Amino acid sequence: MELAIILMMLLIVVALGAIKLSDGGVAFPFRRKPQLFTPVEHTFLNLIEQAVGKEFRIVCRVRLNDLIAIRQSANKKTASQALSRASARQLDFVLVNKHDMSPVMAIDLVHSQGKEGYKTQKDWFVTGALDAAGLPHARIKVKSGYTVDDIRECLESKLIPYRRLQQKMAQLPTHNPEPTKRPTRPIRSSRPAAA
Repeated sequence: MELAIILMMLLIVVALGAIKLSDGGVAFPFRRKPQLFTPVEHTFLNLIEQAVGKEFRIVCRVRLNDLIAIRQSANKKTASQALSRASARQLDFVLVNKHDMSPVMAIDLVHSQGKEGYKTQKDWFVTGALDAAGLPHARIKVKSGYTVDDIRECLESKLIPYRRLQQKMAQLPTHNPEPTKRPTRPIRSSRPAAA
């Protein structure tokens, strides 16, 4: 009997030890990052906000497949491959129209710190996909000393097609013209009718 109790206690100790050794810690081994953006990204976000003013909203870290869609005429295999490649790509900033949240322009930061740098090689897939979708893509090299005017000039050079389209839309006649100020029914003359 005593031997059974000792064996049972030994079995419990071994089981507890096995549980402790196999437990890798908490189920979600995460911690909060101290800041969302790197100092370089934060500086550029401020410069872009000042450069575009209140005309656009700036969305950060957008996946490429959130901006583009596959054409209906594409075959399934090509569409599947393109979507998987697009889902792996990310853009640093996207300017969107404030009113309808449609994408207007994609912006990537390029810097060569470290061994390989960050987006130093132009990604032809991203560029080609954005060109096919008709979305301008600006790649801005990271360096100190940029002014708001420098960033504005860079963005405006890429926004020329968007500005032209906005001008054409403003020149189109509206479907609901202003009502005329003339009477809507005939006015009877105050002169007596000639017999």
